[in-house]
Amino acid sequence: MTIPLAFAHIGDLHLTGAEADNARDFAAIVAQLNEVEGLDFIFVPGDNADNGRPEQYALVRAGLDRLRLPAHVITGDHDMEGGSLDAFHDGLGVPRLPYAVDMRGVRCLFLDMCGPGSGGPDFRLGPAQVAWLADELERAGDTPCALFMHSYPADLKGEGEAERVADLVHRGPVRLVEMGHTHYNELANDGRTVYAATRSTGQIEEGPVGYAIAAIDGGVVSWRFKELARPWPFVLVTAPADRRLACDAGHVVGESVTLRALVMGPAETVEYRIDDGSWRPMAREDGARCYAATITWPADARVIKVRATGAGATDTDAIEPTSDPTGLPTSRGIGSDADALGAWEARGLLGTQLGPNRNGRQW
Repeated sequence: MTIPLAFAHIGDLHLTGAEADNARDFAAIVAQLNEVEGLDFIFVPGDNADNGRPEQYALVRAGLDRLRLPAHVITGDHDMEGGSLDAFHDGLGVPRLPYAVDMRGVRCLFLDMCGPGSGGPDFRLGPAQVAWLADELERAGDTPCALFMHSYPADLKGEGEAERVADLVHRGPVRLVEMGHTHYNELANDGRTVYAATRSTGQIEEGPVGYAIAAIDGGVVSWRFKELARPWPFVLVTAPADRRLACDAGHVVGESVTLRALVMGPAETVEYRIDDGSWRPMAREDGARCYAATITWPADARVIKVRATGAGATDTDAIEPTSDPTGLPTSRGIGSDADALGAWEARGLLGTQLGPNRNGRQW
């Protein structure tokens, strides 16, 4: 039985005070995630406290304490505003970075992009952490890896770090790099690795507040943004790969396809259909995380949709598999947003790029 790794990503919090909208939104996201099953952990990508102050970290800690799931929290440049990461560690009591955790057959690596700095915007890993990353990726062998860091490797400022880390990721077994910082949703695929950034929770320049749900299913990466205001259920197709997120020949579909979908929240019926065909039922085995079906894939088919209905609401996810191994994505610039997919509204990608990173617009 295949059980994919699945997690929620709550974007940069930038918490300031308990009366602010972002504090209320954070509390609402925590409460909503506590309602459902199907995830392994929550990821918080840095810029947790807007000014790195102890009272702001107390708000972060209070939210994390209410979570039913474990949380993995890393550092961002705003966490360094006080001149060190002392307030971050004293206030949150989270493990020292970097560290690695094995879950569902995936090696998850959590990095500190501010550790060697001396305050303010930093974006450095330092030689020891780069060496640690290289060793972890080498020891992983063929085990799929997920890398959790505050921003793209291309944003690293240490001497040679951007090129070195991008090369390590591109040549190694990293299937997903999960990031914050951009303040907008973005997916990029360099033909080997998917880069995913989730919009900020605390400083939103595009769209409504929400969070991302991501999964790695046998090396297939899936990602979709959930708006906080949308009711359950929520559907994420985890296999096969969408053509835009396919990374190797193993993601090319043949005549027979195993379809899997993570459904979070109440679901009275879960169904799939190919293109405009009839809806057909999917089932979930006892102990399984996903609903599944084995389907025949016609040579001229384009789209698979999965629909879940429950508690008076319906949600649908759709993918476009690829049957052409020559049509897989290729890289225009590893470790950066040069391979960004652009707008993909069904995934929550608006293509606006409104945010503070180096390619942000109208900031």
